[in-house]
Amino acid sequence: MIAAIFAVVAPVLLIAGLGLLWGWRRWPFDTEMVASLSTRIGVPCLVLDVMTRVEIDLAVLGEMVLAATLGVALTGAAGLALLRAARLPLPPYLPAMMFGNTGNVGLPLCLFAFGQEGLALAIAFFVLTAILNFTVGVAIAAGRASLGAMLRTPVIWALAAALAMNAAGVQMPPFLADTVELLGGMTIPLMLLALGVALVGLKPAGLGRAAALSAAKLALGWGAGLLLVWTLDLDGAARGVVLIEMAMPVAVFNYLFAQRYGNRPDEVAGLVLMSTLMAVVLLPALLWLAWSGTPPPA
Repeated sequence: MIAAIFAVVAPVLLIAGLGLLWGWRRWPFDTEMVASLSTRIGVPCLVLDVMTRVEIDLAVLGEMVLAATLGVALTGAAGLALLRAARLPLPPYLPAMMFGNTGNVGLPLCLFAFGQEGLALAIAFFVLTAILNFTVGVAIAAGRASLGAMLRTPVIWALAAALAMNAAGVQMPPFLADTVELLGGMTIPLMLLALGVALVGLKPAGLGRAAALSAAKLALGWGAGLLLVWTLDLDGAARGVVLIEMAMPVAVFNYLFAQRYGNRPDEVAGLVLMSTLMAVVLLPALLWLAWSGTPPPA
């Protein structure tokens, strides 16, 4: 089990560590360009490639979408109650309690823990949380909702195209499938490198409060994940993916939104940093829990 956990954790930490080194050495890294490349080309191609290549029961994908929706709702309700009790403002902190890093960290973990099946399930979970993050999360941070922003998100159209192709039994021509696979293959390494660089560039403040809220965010995620897999009676890779994705640290996007709308960005940066460090420490326990009753892939 220790060797299996190391095999999953090591690639994620090594690539993110390269990003940390890159940022620490201040080598040129256009974070905005990389983020745009990932969200506009990389992630949509990854979604289209995996969702058209890996055979996944539509009912199981539906369970992932339901689990992601309920997970955001549960952590949002619990986070709202916690922040109200602590008399803390909602725009900076509530999105951080609701939305974890299901992309940069969650996707590679699910890939290495459960193979291509795990990646396909994690993509469904990630896409739904990304949609909610860019609509509900932005609405909380900015005080207004934007349906147009959601409709302009390329990953939504990639998922819709993949589902339509699967339903119609249509396959991409080999040259196009190979192109999409190559472009999608760059996504996970780029996201991990960008995460490492972003962590170096953060300017955290209020680390005491950040540590407390980070611990609360992870506790809510673990608790909600266990409740969801029990309530929805999930097993196998679906169970493991939900547990992993729900236990992810605060998404970097929450820091970007806080910065854009002037909602205590330095304190949200502290949340991203502290929750990521805590999540790394908890990774072995998380993988053990995700694999309980399900042997890791050979």
